[in-house]
Amino acid sequence: MKPETTPLSRRRAFSLVEVLAAVAIIGIISFLALPNLIQIRMDSERNLAISRAESVNMAIVSYIQANGRDRAVAQWATKTTDQQRYELLAPYMAFSPTNFTDFMPSGYVLGIQTDITALSKAGLAQSDGTAIYY
Repeated sequence: MKPETTPLSRRRAFSLVEVLAAVAIIGIISFLALPNLIQIRMDSERNLAISRAESVNMAIVSYIQANGRDRAVAQWATKTTDQQRYELLAPYMAFSPTNFTDFMPSGYVLGIQTDITALSKAGLAQSDGTAIYY
């Protein structure tokens, strides 16, 4: 008995034109979605920076409450860098890596206030110096 052979036109498969059309459609959808994905990522980084700045503000308040105002102000005055001040605040934050530079997302700069006698928010800016008001 001879095996049956089917003509090429009756085989089930995608033609080259169908595959190219599918790839083109996927490419167009990707092209349209890419700017939105980039904007979502930028917004996410900004929101993370604001959240981290707020956690520093909350940690300063907790630090003052835990140590008493006079003692906290006196200890704070002895610290001259943001890293040293950050080390004082680290125990009062839920997330605090060892280095202050690792705390903020890339592209953002947080300035911890040098004097906590009168409470004010920590300064937040983009790496190009543009201030962010939160």
